[in-house]
Amino acid sequence: MKYYELAIKGLYLDNLIFQSESEISPLSEVIVDLKTRKNCKAIVLKQCEKPSFTTKDIKEITPLSLSKEQFILAEFISYYYSTKLGFILSFFESSTPYKCEIFKTQNAPTLSPKQKEAFNFLKQEQNALLFADTGSGKTEIYITLIKEYLEKGQQILLLMPEIALTPQMQKRLSLYFEEEFCMWHSKISKKKKKEYLEKFNEGKVLLVAGARSALFLPFRNLGLIIVDEEHDNSYKASNKPYYNAKDLALFLGAKLNIKVILGSATPSLTSFYKQKHFRLKGTFFESKKHFLYDESDLSLTPMLLNELEKSLKNQKQAIIFLPNRANFRQILCKDCGSSIKCPFCSIAMSLHKKKKMLKCHYCNFSAAIHSSCPSCNGTMLEAQKMGTSELCELLQNAFSEAKIAKFDRDEITSIKKLNNILKDFNDCKIDILVGTSMLAKGHDYHSVDLSVIMGLDEFLMRPNFRAREECLALAMQVAGRAGRKGEARVLLQSKNKAFFETYINDYDTFLQDELIFRKGLYPPFKRLLRLIIEDENQARAKKLCENLALKFKELKSVELVGYGACGVEMIHLKFRFYILLRSHTYKNLIKIQEYALNFPTLSADIDPIDFS
Repeated sequence: MKYYELAIKGLYLDNLIFQSESEISPLSEVIVDLKTRKNCKAIVLKQCEKPSFTTKDIKEITPLSLSKEQFILAEFISYYYSTKLGFILSFFESSTPYKCEIFKTQNAPTLSPKQKEAFNFLKQEQNALLFADTGSGKTEIYITLIKEYLEKGQQILLLMPEIALTPQMQKRLSLYFEEEFCMWHSKISKKKKKEYLEKFNEGKVLLVAGARSALFLPFRNLGLIIVDEEHDNSYKASNKPYYNAKDLALFLGAKLNIKVILGSATPSLTSFYKQKHFRLKGTFFESKKHFLYDESDLSLTPMLLNELEKSLKNQKQAIIFLPNRANFRQILCKDCGSSIKCPFCSIAMSLHKKKKMLKCHYCNFSAAIHSSCPSCNGTMLEAQKMGTSELCELLQNAFSEAKIAKFDRDEITSIKKLNNILKDFNDCKIDILVGTSMLAKGHDYHSVDLSVIMGLDEFLMRPNFRAREECLALAMQVAGRAGRKGEARVLLQSKNKAFFETYINDYDTFLQDELIFRKGLYPPFKRLLRLIIEDENQARAKKLCENLALKFKELKSVELVGYGACGVEMIHLKFRFYILLRSHTYKNLIKIQEYALNFPTLSADIDPIDFS
């Protein structure tokens, strides 16, 4: 009898030992029964000595296994994010061992001299950042690199931050690689996923383009990873473990000699500081932008209406960015000033007029619209912080003949809807497109001569060390959607004109100035760990927070930045408290993370981006 240490896929358990008469190779997938669960998939880690306790049989050995690349990545995630290996392995797709076919491409982009210079720079570097202005042609450089690796029979992963980008990238890749690539993200059907995994087993998948989950596919000869729009926060998972796909790509590249290329028009400060970069300036398009400033509160001002009217008269299109979905982010009683809060979260509910309901954007609880104030029984409820739905209504009242559409998560619920609205906009069937940050996600809009940016002042003033960076990057990404051809206007509605005026056309200077601000305090110079305590008992949560904070304050290896109640104090009826720690090395933070996770009400987020 032989004995094997197994990691049970998808379960938060320590590794277990099972027995088998067969010789089983490490990383093979097997089927086992647990006491309370049958037919569990597991991964063989190693053969081991006979334990002192009785072991169960391995029921079945499947033909599937994990690749070396997958296991190295899974082990690192388990270590760095302090979580069980079996739980992590549930993210990974197994495959049969295979050899990749060489793929010959017929077409190739024609690169300009400057693009060729960028291409040659990237070829020479193991890791590098392509810092490329909007419209400068970074996609053509990506495709030229991809072509070289395909013709060597090596696999390529092109990561994108959100599925909103996939239709456009799919179209571009099809021009050069026909149907010889896979798109992988949460919205593709189970049937399509099965089809792609079968192609992996046959060695026919060399190029994959997709969202962060594509990193866990069964690559066995990965030669190149491209992380497009690398600055985007969508690469960071919002659920445990809070992994960052960009960081994982860089780790995998360093560990397995895989080339990793990061690309962005507004790169993150950390990537700019840590990676060698090529600065690709300019645009292929004859484009000239004029920046206008409306120093008003968030509202539909005469200046904004006037600029929209100009675009409509000239038969051009406009896009309007607004950070909030729904009709209003919150509603207040005119009599007593109370807001209508979610009964499960300490957050005001958002008004959705079309669905005739109030909704919490944290826990998704919904309720009928109140006809009177629940606090004082007042009947007049006044809206605050306008959302995309309300703006669409106001615009339709102002421009009755205009075709106005909404572009946010409430509206775009499938790939089909995403494709349809983008097609209608580029076919000029829509005059004004109103949306959230989805508008900025690298889409090509051909006839837009006006980009309107509203509501960014609130973003700029967030209690987050990356607030300035994220806010400016978002403004520049939205601004970049206008004037792909010809002249265009960008209207910023903001009371922080000085900030935007200084940096909106000079992201390079902003990065240099921001490095001075961050030095000795925040990434890229320091590492952060955010611990979150969530408990139905507020006093108990607060006491644990204070006790741990005092304990950590005594340590010389880390610095206690702050602790206390979270900005959003309650979610799902659980009170939330935080502890923020800082260190010069991640190793000190991982030790604290491992210790802290012994407390069942505590979660840990290393390299956090969310501080709410």
